[in-house]
Amino acid sequence: MFSLPSARSLLAACKTPFHHHHVPTTIPTTSLTTPLLIFSRARHQLAPRRINFLKRHKGCIPVPTGGSIKGTTLSYGEWGIRIKGNGMRLTAKQLTVAEEVIKRKIKAIKGAKVYMRVFPDIPVCIKGNETRMGKGKGTFEFWATRVPTGRVLFEIGGVPVREELAREALRLASDKLPTQNEFITRSTPPRLGSLLITETEAQDAISPVVAA
Repeated sequence: MFSLPSARSLLAACKTPFHHHHVPTTIPTTSLTTPLLIFSRARHQLAPRRINFLKRHKGCIPVPTGGSIKGTTLSYGEWGIRIKGNGMRLTAKQLTVAEEVIKRKIKAIKGAKVYMRVFPDIPVCIKGNETRMGKGKGTFEFWATRVPTGRVLFEIGGVPVREELAREALRLASDKLPTQNEFITRSTPPRLGSLLITETEAQDAISPVVAA
């Protein structure tokens, strides 16, 4: 068995200049001058490239009280799923697993694409169990995103895909997520929270304003 060096020792080794006595000077000696590229903890495929602060407040799930229906309908594909139940905080790992399930199911169709409409850009910090209170915020653990009710999560498009295959792929992806989702198409009306906005309801909402 052997022990791995710590991050501090790796950083010190990267900063310490190398003295090569028997190596020609033409060989570059700055191969370890970028320690962040060598040792980066918890790097994930779904992670923002640049951030200002690694630790952030916990926050809460946004509630669409202003009447906005942005992000509740399809924009890129022909089939999709959106949140029908309560809003939830989805982690980067959950989104990655759901995306891989959809890609595995539709990989037989050449040209089919999967569009992810949300992105985990919120750092979540967690303290260990049985830890005393105080002494600052916990350490970074994973990336997540807060998704409200009615937000579209995934879309399938690119080429024509049969509805049966799209339903099965999106159903398998919904089973990997901790939320209650619904299958939507291009003709599905937008959603404002738990309310579906149909054409008649939109006209009834606009008519009093026009009359005034």
